[in-house]
Amino acid sequence: MRTLNPTTIPAPLARYAHGIELPAGSRIIRTSGQLGIAADGTVPQSMAGQAAICFDNILHILAEGGMGVQDICHISAWLTERGDLPGYMAARDAFLRGCNVLPASTLLLVAGFSRPEFKVEIEVMAARVEADPKVRFADPHPAGPDPLADTGLRPDRRAL
Repeated sequence: MRTLNPTTIPAPLARYAHGIELPAGSRIIRTSGQLGIAADGTVPQSMAGQAAICFDNILHILAEGGMGVQDICHISAWLTERGDLPGYMAARDAFLRGCNVLPASTLLLVAGFSRPEFKVEIEVMAARVEADPKVRFADPHPAGPDPLADTGLRPDRRAL
């Protein structure tokens, strides 16, 4: 088992890993719930801004494990306000734009999170069958283009 804690996102808030990769016939990455904390530690006031950061952090975690949005097989999300459902669903749909196979999804309304400013938490499970069954772990930094560049999925954080 290998933990995935990319340096491009905030460190975990407690004793846990942002993601775990399990070796098997198919590799699986399960992220911890991501909160809307930007790399500089700021938290946008809007749920949409927080959701964009959550999905961006998820992309970084998946890339650290050699996967991407196409590998997501399940999304779980928790919101504190029913009125934020349309905004969350728009952010999720933008995140999944271009996916050939849409993942399963769970969405729950909750009373709150560990800090009152948080409005949404999102986690995913991703899986990939490797062409070579001897491959146990992906190279987290493969040669070639940045897997997150030019996807159209990363928000411009200055607009949040």
